[in-house]
Amino acid sequence: MISSHLQRPPWWRKASALRRLDWTLIFAVLALSVIGALLVWSATRVGPIGLPRDPHAFLKRHLLNLLIGFALGALVSVLDYRLLRAYAPFLYALSCIGLIAVLSPLGDTINGSHSWIVLGGGFQVQPSEFGKVGLVILLAMLLGEPRDGEEGPGYRDILLGLALAALPAVLIMLQPDLGTTLVFGAVVMGMLAISGAPKRWMAGLVGAAAFAGFAVWWFGFLKPYQIARFTAFANPAADPRGAGYNAQQARIAVGSGGFSGKGLFNGEQTAGHFVPEQQTDFIFTVAGEELGFVGALVILVLLGIVLWHGLRIASQAMDLFGTLVASGVVCWLAFQTFENVGMTLGIMPITGLPLPFLSYGGSATFANMIALGLLQAVHLRSHNV
Repeated sequence: MISSHLQRPPWWRKASALRRLDWTLIFAVLALSVIGALLVWSATRVGPIGLPRDPHAFLKRHLLNLLIGFALGALVSVLDYRLLRAYAPFLYALSCIGLIAVLSPLGDTINGSHSWIVLGGGFQVQPSEFGKVGLVILLAMLLGEPRDGEEGPGYRDILLGLALAALPAVLIMLQPDLGTTLVFGAVVMGMLAISGAPKRWMAGLVGAAAFAGFAVWWFGFLKPYQIARFTAFANPAADPRGAGYNAQQARIAVGSGGFSGKGLFNGEQTAGHFVPEQQTDFIFTVAGEELGFVGALVILVLLGIVLWHGLRIASQAMDLFGTLVASGVVCWLAFQTFENVGMTLGIMPITGLPLPFLSYGGSATFANMIALGLLQAVHLRSHNV
């Protein structure tokens, strides 16, 4: 009889969780974070004339946010994602409470959107960013457990998922934050499609979304500045000093970089602060001007690697719940990337969405790193690792 210690696999065959991580995904996010930190530093080291301040203040805060974000991502990655099923209602309720708190006297208005809770010391929280995490996990729970005899989610699960997704979406629209609402819509549609929802439901949702968009416009639910943004998107030259200013200056900054760029910290448009919010929503303009086409392409390739590995993790997950968690994260990051880069290049309306893993911001950074942790958690427990 073979002794018990001989039956155990040799130590070199025991792949530790550290070795089994998707290191390509991690290195891509690390590279994006380093590039993002340099771009944030370039965009903020020269402040407006007449306002003395620490030229490294934004960089220091951004690096702190990255450290906290990576810690959160690491914590999430070691969790058994299957246990999140039990906590999905709690996470969803917590995100809704945060969104309600924003609309209370606790909330603050920044750049026309009542989306923030100011903590003091230059720090603020945007609950809608964490709402994306809660939505992904909740929908994965509802759609990832087909009833007996069903290949995909039943109509009751779909209706319940849509109803629960509508509540935070409405709260976000009341802020108003159209960009995050669109992200919610992309996540819902993507996760429904991947869960195997009937095609008639998908067609009906597309029609309902078109009708809702028309109703929002017709009944005047959009704020004047949001209407101005859509007008500027349709015709940027109509108001170059007003609503079309951001879009026009963004294209000028990106175009001025040419093929190889002007060099890091050498962008005149960036140093002159011609593009508003260039460290957050318009961080891609800094890349376009200072790193040029080559640098911008490297950023897009790195983001593409993140999305591709997210899709691969979704395809290799051990259950439908894991597949939906990973694919929900991919839908979220993919839409946000397309919208942010698109509005910089003038092919999408300006909505105020940050570029994942590059833009300055605490809440967005934390949410993105938690999303990275979710992908790693699913990957660590997949069949093919």
